[in-house]
Amino acid sequence: MVAQPQPALTPAEYLNWEAQQPLRYEYAEGQILAMTGGTIPHNQIAVNLVALLRPHLRGRNCKVLSGDAKVAISEDGPFYYPDVMVTCDDR
Repeated sequence: MVAQPQPALTPAEYLNWEAQQPLRYEYAEGQILAMTGGTIPHNQIAVNLVALLRPHLRGRNCKVLSGDAKVAISEDGPFYYPDVMVTCDDR
């Protein structure tokens, strides 16, 4: 049996679809990408990065986030869930 390619979704279709899913999915160039579970070493690296970044952000209007925060590069995507990110956006 040959796998059939899935039709590309618009950013709005992806956002509506993902809001109903129990798991997280990234979106790039119309394609949905399933998020896989990380390993313990992978998670430890992310935790260490968060710990290293926090002191550098003290006193600034910035915060460090990890894992469950979706990043939209633009309104049209791509949309990612980075392991660690820094934002100075007030939202």
